Amino acid sequence: MRILLLLLTPLLLASCGGGFGGTSVADSPAVLNVSGWDPKERQRGGEGFSEHDVSALKRNGALGLIARSAKGPLLDGKFGDFLHSTDRQGMLLGAYHFVTMDQDPAAQADSFVDRVRATARSRGISSRKILLVGDFDTASSPNRLVKFIQRIEQRTGVTPVTYLENSAKLRASLSAASPAQKSVIRRSPYWIALYGPTGTERSMGGGNLTPDGLMEQYGIWNEWAMWQYGGVIWRGGRSHAKHYNTGSWRSPRYFGNMAHPMERNVFKGDVGDLQSFWDRHGWAWW
Repeated sequence: MRILLLLLTPLLLASCGGGFGGTSVADSPAVLNVSGWDPKERQRGGEGFSEHDVSALKRNGALGLIARSAKGPLLDGKFGDFLHSTDRQGMLLGAYHFVTMDQDPAAQADSFVDRVRATARSRGISSRKILLVGDFDTASSPNRLVKFIQRIEQRTGVTPVTYLENSAKLRASLSAASPAQKSVIRRSPYWIALYGPTGTERSMGGGNLTPDGLMEQYGIWNEWAMWQYGGVIWRGGRSHAKHYNTGSWRSPRYFGNMAHPMERNVFKGDVGDLQSFWDRHGWAWW
């Protein structure tokens, strides 16, 4: 019996998610995120895309695209085009704002909401719902997250998604948040960034880190919504793909047959869950 249990343990872990929330590249809904840095340079033969045409992303299985609106006061010049081309493809629309440390987060939330609405109107966006995301600087305090989240809720009636880059400083800060602060942050779905079992480019030890394990270190959420398993690091004037790829959870270097490295995510759930999530947290902007 003991031998049988030992043999069954890996299978049981796999069926329970093994720290990966039951996700896989093959079976989990794919969501991509882009900014003015995209597309990166071509690195192989394959399909390409631009801010004007994202049809290749849809052909390769992407169901949603989240585009950067701004980094603090600096507007992303490709935001409107990415929003428009994604809408034309009938994909789920999302927008994110990088919340910088040089401005009040509530003021940045106002600017974000105003820009998304103005851009959607001017570009004739037909999609009713746009997912809103706050991408927070690694030096952010719990109070900065709370102020941004609450202001988005006040302006739109929906709770934005929270994207966090893996950072020891950020983990220490948020894990020490007050119960009241954690209560606000917890209602914002957690979009996790983890490109390998040792952490992201801000490395952390251990060598066996999973999305579930990283989430637990914050002491805030009981579940995560999306996992950015693939990203890009710039080195020597060139972009290099970085992606979670181990014996326990595998991912290819590129997204489908795309010629460019990309920032890639899996959603925790099935396609129906993804649609419900977008409907629940997306902003009905008109």
